[in-house]
Amino acid sequence: MITAPGEASVQDVAPPTVGPGDVIVDVQRAGVCGTDIELYTGEMQYLADGHTTYPIRIGHEWMGTVRAVGDGVDRRWIGRRVTGDTMLGCGVCRRCLRGYQHVCEFRGELGIRDGRPGALAEQVAVPAPSLRELPDAVDDALGALVEPGGNALRSVQAADLHRGDRALVLGPGTIGLLTAMFARAGGAEVHLLGRSERSLEFARSLGFEGVWTEDALPELPWDAVIDASNAPHLPAKALDLVEPGKRVVYVGLAGSLSLIDTRAMALKDVTAVGILSASPGLTEAIAAYASGDVDPRPLIAATVELDRLAPVLAGERPEGAGPGPKIHVGIGADHHSKETTA
Repeated sequence: MITAPGEASVQDVAPPTVGPGDVIVDVQRAGVCGTDIELYTGEMQYLADGHTTYPIRIGHEWMGTVRAVGDGVDRRWIGRRVTGDTMLGCGVCRRCLRGYQHVCEFRGELGIRDGRPGALAEQVAVPAPSLRELPDAVDDALGALVEPGGNALRSVQAADLHRGDRALVLGPGTIGLLTAMFARAGGAEVHLLGRSERSLEFARSLGFEGVWTEDALPELPWDAVIDASNAPHLPAKALDLVEPGKRVVYVGLAGSLSLIDTRAMALKDVTAVGILSASPGLTEAIAAYASGDVDPRPLIAATVELDRLAPVLAGERPEGAGPGPKIHVGIGADHHSKETTA
């Protein structure tokens, strides 16, 4: 529970109730996202916009097992391992009816917007239509990486890459690295641009040879540039770098205004695509994990217990953590504290 900027703690709350169309999930593992950090620091834009107010029960990258179902829900869901969508549309508006529920004006966002409490808890209540079943080949760690994986997969699809194309990913954080993995699995030559030597070295350890800082970036033709950073100047840099007639994709969000010159976009005949949500990519991300085409488990630096989450939100690196960017929270009974994935 985040009660104010810089204030978070584990609290005992009433268990969720299972309403019509809902399910109750016993959460086993959940990830900590940059959005969760911004909600903790108070920098998240939704706080300024009034979409989110304190106290906040966070968590939107999760997996678990269905414990109970409400009226109107198939009882065969009980006992199934699942993950779920973050974006919960109203289901009746024009956007929802046309398959764009993730940009529904009236949507809820699990653990982010006011409404549904998040999944960094022992149990979470979610609408049954938001569920995605996890096959046995997708373990708990992979299950809790489906949501960021869906964002990355959609970013690669938006880039319209073909085998042999050269892509540049800006920002080697979780989304950037996942994007690079999906692009590489599709046959693209993938390069990454970052700042800290630690993150660049970790990207190299994943087999990416073209890892650069801005001042060392080679002058190569980039068939797609995907901005997965939070740097305000990089959206314009992406447009400057991309080949004419190709695509830039914006999946990262800066904490302040980012500007691009639409004259450059028009004169270069460039297509720009924004990616908000994993929603349309969840099922395909699960399939990619199950097949082994993409294995993001090395991104997990550590798995901590729920009572160690507040220090993580405050920027503390868990003892014994590996070099990856992602911290997971283990909530199930079989969790081993501070497990590190090599």
